[in-house]
Amino acid sequence: MLGRNSQAAGANDVIRSFLFHARLVIAWYLLFLVLFVVADWVWSPLGNAMVLLGLVTEIFVVIRAHSHLRRVRLLNGGKLDAVALASRQHRQIEMPFEADEAFELTDAAIRKLPGIDHIDSARHRLEVRATVAYPDPYGFRLLGRYDPMGWIVSQRNRVLATVTRGDGNSSLTLIFEPASAPWSDWLQVDDGINLEHAKAVTQAITLAMAEHRRGERAAVAQTVTEKELAIARLSLLQAQVEPHFLYNTLANAQQLVRTDAAAADEMLGHLIQYLRHSLPRTDHALSTLGDELERSRAYLEILKVRMGPRLKLQIDVPDELLATPMPPMMLQTLVENAIKHGLEPRPGEGTVWIFARRHGAQVAVTVADDGLGFTTQASGGIGLKNVRERLQLVYGAAGTLVIAANFPQGVAATISVPADMPGDQPHG
Repeated sequence: MLGRNSQAAGANDVIRSFLFHARLVIAWYLLFLVLFVVADWVWSPLGNAMVLLGLVTEIFVVIRAHSHLRRVRLLNGGKLDAVALASRQHRQIEMPFEADEAFELTDAAIRKLPGIDHIDSARHRLEVRATVAYPDPYGFRLLGRYDPMGWIVSQRNRVLATVTRGDGNSSLTLIFEPASAPWSDWLQVDDGINLEHAKAVTQAITLAMAEHRRGERAAVAQTVTEKELAIARLSLLQAQVEPHFLYNTLANAQQLVRTDAAAADEMLGHLIQYLRHSLPRTDHALSTLGDELERSRAYLEILKVRMGPRLKLQIDVPDELLATPMPPMMLQTLVENAIKHGLEPRPGEGTVWIFARRHGAQVAVTVADDGLGFTTQASGGIGLKNVRERLQLVYGAAGTLVIAANFPQGVAATISVPADMPGDQPHG
């Protein structure tokens, strides 16, 4: 079957070659027949000379037709078909680029063609027009402008490229043709130059589209990798926060068991309440302001058992803000920082305030105390450094932590986060 198909394809190529030769030979024969009749009518010896010139020209026509066929076969992967044999080539390419980017790419590809002697790029029309001198692929010219081959071969070619805008993409129309009227195709060949130019420009654009797709895949892979790294980093940071509080609480409960069993029982009850708002959540899921507030409230109730009336708490958070997405343990870190660096070192009573307000698309949550003021609490330490890094990983520039002096004394720490968390952000 394969041998039969090859034989059929070979027979078709022979027929196309014969018809191609015949078309050119007959066209030139008819031209010289007309010239002979006119010349013989004017002057008989001139008619005889025209016959001789016609015979010589027909020889050149056969040679050049054969040359054209051989070169087209080489350029077209050994195949001859009507599209490849034509001196006028048309290509339609769909491009995954915006029209301006497609225009730039097309203009650059056309400028690289050999023999370009004039190019007109009209960006406002998304159109490129160029003329290309015959590049003479064989490297010789017999008689310059009087070379008979020059009569048979198109000496100048044109390129027309038009980009059509689409919705997120564009369509490119390419035309490569001799710079002469279509009727001249009966008398001329182009040695496959326009086919070569069409393949060169098409290949350059195809390679650019493939590079664009590779870039998109690489960007997607990089985004996935960066998100996975961010989640891993957030999980590590959260793992550094939660055990810190748990160890301290259990140590305090252990101490109270020896001195005040009722207080130890109350502390463990609050610890259970604290864990109820902590353990069900996965490492990389966002919590809510409401859940974090309940966690912090349980934490402060635990501390009240140990600190007694020295610790006071005031909370002012509107109900409509309780659903605000927030990374887990972040509010807890600020509250713990206020106790550890603000109130515990100070003798006497102290107060922790927790309040939240919405400002446009941002929600600001403030933890303030009336403790010692700017010491290690303001400079940061591991806890505040952790908060800043988690805000950066989860929200980027949309999440901030500001430390300021509280009036008349103490420190106020304010976290600002988006009121609605975009779904494509990494979760903390």
